Amino acid sequence: MYKAYVVGERHLIMEFKAVGFELITVEDSTKLERELIKLSGAPDVGLVFVTESLAMEKPDAIDEFRQRSKAIITVIPTHEGSRHTSFLAISKTVEHSIGIDILGKDIFK
Repeated sequence: MYKAYVVGERHLIMEFKAVGFELITVEDSTKLERELIKLSGAPDVGLVFVTESLAMEKPDAIDEFRQRSKAIITVIPTHEGSRHTSFLAISKTVEHSIGIDILGKDIFK
């Protein structure tokens, strides 16, 4: 059975435990990278959420996870407000795939 994880600052992710997520508390981007490497090698990982505040500090760690694992990883906004990190990543992938910016990522600039 696959598990769902949320990785981020303790005060931002505690609510996810109530809906069945496994919590991995991370307070800095260096630890984020280490934890994502561990998760990318685990066979029971199906879904990973990462707080946007940490993901913005280490976007390469998110990309590396995607290359190493078949699990779904996405960035989630926090109460601090969204910086549209997930949308911009999806838009970049779509544009790379089809050669056209059909999602209009320029609206957030």
